Amino acid sequence: MSRRKRRIQQRSIERRDAQIGMGERKFRDMSIRISSFMGRFGFEARRIAPNLASGAYLKLQFAMRGHDGDEYCRWFLEQPQIPMPQVVNIETINRCNSTCAFCTANVHAEKRPFRKISDDLYRSIIDQLADWGYGGHLTLYGNNEPLLDTGIVEKHRYAREKLPESFIFMSTNGLLLTLDRIREVQPYIDQLIINNYAEEYKLHDNIRQIYDYVRTHEEEFRDIEIIIQMRYLQEVLTNRAGSSPNKKATEKVYTKTCLLPFTDLWITPNGTVGICCCDNLEVTDFGDVNKTPLREIWEGEKLQAARRAIAQGRDRYPFCKNCDFIDAGFRTAVARAVMDGDQAGANRIGGEGAPARTPCRLPFGKGRRLPCVRRRLSFSLSAP
Repeated sequence: MSRRKRRIQQRSIERRDAQIGMGERKFRDMSIRISSFMGRFGFEARRIAPNLASGAYLKLQFAMRGHDGDEYCRWFLEQPQIPMPQVVNIETINRCNSTCAFCTANVHAEKRPFRKISDDLYRSIIDQLADWGYGGHLTLYGNNEPLLDTGIVEKHRYAREKLPESFIFMSTNGLLLTLDRIREVQPYIDQLIINNYAEEYKLHDNIRQIYDYVRTHEEEFRDIEIIIQMRYLQEVLTNRAGSSPNKKATEKVYTKTCLLPFTDLWITPNGTVGICCCDNLEVTDFGDVNKTPLREIWEGEKLQAARRAIAQGRDRYPFCKNCDFIDAGFRTAVARAVMDGDQAGANRIGGEGAPARTPCRLPFGKGRRLPCVRRRLSFSLSAP
């Protein structure tokens, strides 16, 4: 690229940054970017008319993604061998330090007894995934803030060592995040998603410092993509099967299918496998990893019976019948790729619906990764 073209491109970037006041850039080859569903307009809509915005969002998502969900559920049940999960969620500690109005885990609404996963149980889960040949997505996150677990970096290190091909992504509210903490964890994760929950469309001071630093030191963070999502602290999302503090389930019955029991393996700190992330209060129980092998639970009749019911419509399964959760795009894209026979491509789709650079892992040393840029599906996200 000529010097003149580089100057023109730089001025274009600066103008775009100035227009939105925060630098929401969407170039896929960057180490850090800012994302917001429908930008500042969407944020303000969720702030001014939260219920209206939530209803419109859900109608849009159901219209866009319902067919693909139906198709994947049928495909899953038709396979002679039960397919592997596409996303493994391990909640290592069941506490959060934020006040998000929509979440049962916020500091004002939390009702669960405190639990933190034991080191032995955690390693057993990771070892079982490795023995299973798992190469899909992994996140040590659930209805919680992962940075409250003081051993979270070591847990990611162990996961990366045992699951070198897995796409490991970390989601955090960023309140405890610093550059040093990013440096500690970045050798072990592919993607860091920072949910900047706020009352205004602005970055928290520590997140702004991180953003400014990474933008000017991208070489230092070339092996990780950092995505900052602008989230309204008081927004209304889904009713989470009736557990959301600011959107209770109504008597309305939903007949659509749901991808989560087909794509996600959901593990709580005490080893219980639940149906999905919407089971904030840990009501469902499909097995205990302390007593039953992980794969046996995933392929077991109890969970498979729930899937068969939900494939006919979530109204066929009592826990799900009044739940209005809908995938924001990530799992739908993964499901499409899997059905197209591209499991490797499915495994490289960015976590939580966020587009990501794909690091190429080459066998020339433990933990070493060579970054490269590949085309990725792009989504904006509002739901957690």
